[in-house]
Amino acid sequence: MGLTKQYLRYVSSAVFGVIGSQKANIAYVTLRGGEKARHVAVAACEHVFIWDVRKGEKVLILKGIKHEVTYLCPAPDGNHIAVGYEDGAVRIFNLLSGESNVSFNGHKTAVTAMGYDALGARLVTGSRDTDVIVWDVINECGLFRLKGHKDSITQALFLENHNLLVTSSKDSFVKWWDLDTQHCFKTLVGHRSEVWGMVLLDQESRLLTGSADSELRAWDINYLSQEKDEGEPKEKKVKSLLDDDDEAEDEAMDESPEDRILSCKSAGSILREARDRVVSMTMDSKARILACHVSNPIVIIQTLSIITYHQLPCPLLPGGTSPCCRLREDTDQEVPEPVVQKTLGDEITRLTKIRASSKIRWVDSVWCTGGELKVALLLQNNTVETYSLKLSDHQATPRATPTPVANKTSRLTLAGHRTDARTLAFSSDNMAVLSASGDTVKVWNRSTLQVVRTMECDYALCSLFVPGDRQIILGTKSGKLQLFDLASGGLMENVAAHEGALWSLALSPDQRGIVTGGADKTVRFWDFELVKGEESEQKRLTVKHTRTLQLGEDVLCVKISPNQRLLAVALLDSTVKVFYMDTLKFFLSLYGHKLPVLCLDISHDSTLIITGSADRNVKIWGLDFGDCHRSLFAHDDSVMFLQFVPKTHLFFTAGKDKKIKQWDADKFVLIQTLEGHHREVWTLAVSPSGDYLVSSSHDKSLRLWDRTREPIILDEEREIVSGLAFSSLGVPGETEGEVAPAAKKTVETVKAAERIMEALELYRSESRKLEEHKYACENAGKQLPLPNPNPILVAFGNVSKLLYSLTVCLICNSELEVSLLVLPFPYVPELLTLFNSYLQGNLEVELVCRCLFFLLRIHFGQITSNQMMLSVIDQLKDNTISKIREIRDVLGFNSAALQFLQRELESKEDVMFFADASGRLDEKRKKRRRRERVILTIV
Repeated sequence: MGLTKQYLRYVSSAVFGVIGSQKANIAYVTLRGGEKARHVAVAACEHVFIWDVRKGEKVLILKGIKHEVTYLCPAPDGNHIAVGYEDGAVRIFNLLSGESNVSFNGHKTAVTAMGYDALGARLVTGSRDTDVIVWDVINECGLFRLKGHKDSITQALFLENHNLLVTSSKDSFVKWWDLDTQHCFKTLVGHRSEVWGMVLLDQESRLLTGSADSELRAWDINYLSQEKDEGEPKEKKVKSLLDDDDEAEDEAMDESPEDRILSCKSAGSILREARDRVVSMTMDSKARILACHVSNPIVIIQTLSIITYHQLPCPLLPGGTSPCCRLREDTDQEVPEPVVQKTLGDEITRLTKIRASSKIRWVDSVWCTGGELKVALLLQNNTVETYSLKLSDHQATPRATPTPVANKTSRLTLAGHRTDARTLAFSSDNMAVLSASGDTVKVWNRSTLQVVRTMECDYALCSLFVPGDRQIILGTKSGKLQLFDLASGGLMENVAAHEGALWSLALSPDQRGIVTGGADKTVRFWDFELVKGEESEQKRLTVKHTRTLQLGEDVLCVKISPNQRLLAVALLDSTVKVFYMDTLKFFLSLYGHKLPVLCLDISHDSTLIITGSADRNVKIWGLDFGDCHRSLFAHDDSVMFLQFVPKTHLFFTAGKDKKIKQWDADKFVLIQTLEGHHREVWTLAVSPSGDYLVSSSHDKSLRLWDRTREPIILDEEREIVSGLAFSSLGVPGETEGEVAPAAKKTVETVKAAERIMEALELYRSESRKLEEHKYACENAGKQLPLPNPNPILVAFGNVSKLLYSLTVCLICNSELEVSLLVLPFPYVPELLTLFNSYLQGNLEVELVCRCLFFLLRIHFGQITSNQMMLSVIDQLKDNTISKIREIRDVLGFNSAALQFLQRELESKEDVMFFADASGRLDEKRKKRRRRERVILTIV
């Protein structure tokens, strides 16, 4: 058997260059009791970044797994944040530790709306699959699934005082749900198009909705309990009590189902200036300021001030005075308050506009102390901006105060490009990474991922580090060569190299010059030169044009062989022509691609050339005779870039199918697939040592991949890929109807049920083995040695079969019920018998009770009809009641003891010690904040 070739695995190590992804919203969060409105949470592909907007630093990363983040919802306690993902999963992160201990999996597609109740105990999620799910955060389980909408859910809000839920959707409907009975009791049909956002005003007595037209519609909410208790006179109440039962039943029959809970009637509409659809509507915590923004090129944020009845102005007389004031001057009698006809325009008035620097994607606002409103904007050009509005308590009154001005307080731009990075390059020492986009070029430190230098440039298409790593060269869309000095960050020279776009740039192997190819059908050769500067005697770098190769088609890519013998040129006619480097005579023509060749590279020994085309194929050619060694179907879309790993015949390809793949050019096999980007991959760069790989995508992110010491076994990789393809198909089977279970059946839940069955079979085999041993001892009349335990029990540390089965049954709370639902009934009786043993040993009493009650509910008929199970059920009844009483007594005793200790501490003077300590802590925080302000002022 010959030696096998060893491949090493590349893994993703960091995501940088993205400030905020556009799919998910922006949200204010508070870290470790810090200053309010100082930190914002934004999505960054599959991660969540927490930014300090004052310092412009990334302070925390909430790491995801694979799928893109689609929604963020901070918890009311300020210590947690719920994150919704593209695959329908929901994870709750702790902002103190940055870890996720709670996860829910119930939706089939992306989560589009989320909301907490006032206590943070329940979480409602809406998805693109049109379902609404209510989750119990404390018990980490799903309560129920609500079905009724016909399109994506856009908003979901709790009505805390009445245990109701209101949801909006793209199907133009707003639905009201009774969470006690879990049904939809009312549907608002007054919208002509999609409902994109809504908010509750005036203590849940008014609903404001925004749709695709130019109106904000208001709806008055009247609850039946309030109408009966407050609106009806006492005589009517007494008469209704004395009426016959038949009349009361007739009145109940006349009422519609929705009128028995609440009535929601239209209260008018507010006409917006913009005609584009509402993107989102957000409300501050005090429900005073509403921010509404639209998707228009003008980029205007409309901020509305919501005022109460007593803030309405009195009607003015012709003299400019109020009638109530005139009566008070003339007489000393009590003057009744004037009757003011309140309109919707008086209640909700436009306060100000905020004009951002680019198109806005998401908005969030928070009310701070001192009458200051903070607004955070996530822009579509990968930027976060924050604004501040100073508002007094009486400033919400219309026609009384001037319009407040929004001041920009911070702007996060340094850590990312405004447009996609279309070219990447590594320095010769592997320490610096160059990325260039349509307006800027940035140099990053690879180890810290911090921006070292940012320089303005034209639309860059190709780039490289000049030998020595002190200068960089860019090829632009306008056909210019731009030389930048990294030390000063200035533009050294701007050379008009081509009349069209400069598509490709290649460094000569002797490092004395470069070769460029452009859309003007020419390949030009340039040499490096040092010339004296005009202002100083110090020499500076420049390029000098030496030769030109005229061709018949646009040049898309050029490359020089490492032995400096051949020049390969990819043309727009889908061919690659190879010329002699010294004489520029034609040598070979490589034809076979059906669409233009977008990229090419030559191996380090100048024997192989690889070409990637828009026809999704990669071809491997020999440079000696131009023969095609192999044609590989590489990607599901165009191959955008490829490059050899230095000093090997391994190469990477990047495609529009969001994937990066590594191939072996000798064995023509796929080594591994790097998945992580969520949009098209434009380009990549391999470090000179081959240990690092950096890639750029349309999702605005740059990803760094590290080569590990873990070997790759190709057969195992193929099995993993086939297994992922199978799991992506999902598991069928879901109940229909308006209400359904919250969790969904997935491959994980099926595997959990299989683990339970395997544990029960092991428990059964071990019990049978002990019974056979006992029978053998009775027949032999002496004690025989115990049989060897199962190897699985030995691997778990020689645990007992009971503890092992309990360990296996500890499944994620959100997947527990679905796993038990998948479990076949023949395993249920044995599982119930195990529950008795768990209860008698005080092992996970709460978990056992939850599983027991669920199994009794779904298998009630089969269990009660089985006479053999009656004794087991009786034992479970006695054990369950006794154990729950014990737990309740312990909790009650502990609660009473803690209350007693609290009273004892409060009665003593020692409690002042804690007050002094808290006061000193506040003083330290104030000093630290003053020090930070001084540092920021100096900077």
